[in-house]
Amino acid sequence: MSTIKLDTIKTGSPRPQRRPDWIKVRPPKGETYRNLKRLMRSKELHTVCEEAHCPNMGECWGAGTATFLILGDICTRSCGFCDVKTGRPLPIDWEEPERVAQAVKNMNLNHVVITSVNRDERKDGGAPIFAQVIERIREVRPECSIEVLIPDFKGSEEALKIVMDARPEILNHNVETVPRLFRKVQPQDHYEWAQATLVNAKKMEPDVLTKSGIMVGLGEEWDEILKVMQDLVDWGVDILTIGQYLQPSKKHLPMSRYYTMDEFAELKRIGLEMGFKWVESSPLVRSSYHADKQVRALSPMYQAKP
Repeated sequence: MSTIKLDTIKTGSPRPQRRPDWIKVRPPKGETYRNLKRLMRSKELHTVCEEAHCPNMGECWGAGTATFLILGDICTRSCGFCDVKTGRPLPIDWEEPERVAQAVKNMNLNHVVITSVNRDERKDGGAPIFAQVIERIREVRPECSIEVLIPDFKGSEEALKIVMDARPEILNHNVETVPRLFRKVQPQDHYEWAQATLVNAKKMEPDVLTKSGIMVGLGEEWDEILKVMQDLVDWGVDILTIGQYLQPSKKHLPMSRYYTMDEFAELKRIGLEMGFKWVESSPLVRSSYHADKQVRALSPMYQAKP
């Protein structure tokens, strides 16, 4: 594994919180964006783009793509970085898979990302809804490839198998941060649950690409990032995303510092050297960024389609 020149890339040092020039979030606009928003509202659908205030919403929605948020918009967990609401969720909406599938069809999507809030009040974590969404999209838009960004289901193999049996092209679960910061960043999560999710997914369906992501700027050290990256390689993860943490509001976890473009480039270089098949590493990268390109380049399931 390559070593880092610490004289050029300093780790752990505090930096001014003024947003640097290389982080520019464009506000969402344009006719395609407005049409997509109207479609989402008409079908009573949620997107993580809106709920999590994704900085790429303008770019992605302007291109006619989005990440659907299923299982409601209220999460049972209270992660310190996330702007999704926390509380007691509403009952499962079993009509949601049909509405999502019809939206995918109406938008003529060639790739879709499906994610959800945590539903810890359910033993299956809502896994059946993931499977039904995948199956219904396959029926109405068979040419559309599918990525699911799932919760850890508390490490449950039974819940994970429900999703994997539906065979998405990409199974994504983000570790988000380094083990030392788990208790602070995502207090109801466990690093071991993330490991179980990613390892078992690859064992269950080796042809399904696995993917994970981490945020930087929460107080982690450089060596800790590299250790997580190596863990993910050892767990069989194919695709890695690395992005800058941006504090959604003053009530969320503070940001420790901005990483430079050189640091992001170095993490990408190291990740590819470690053995990842694809690495997205840049300040505004989020887990579904360029997902369509990843599946078309890497997925044997997609390439096997007529």
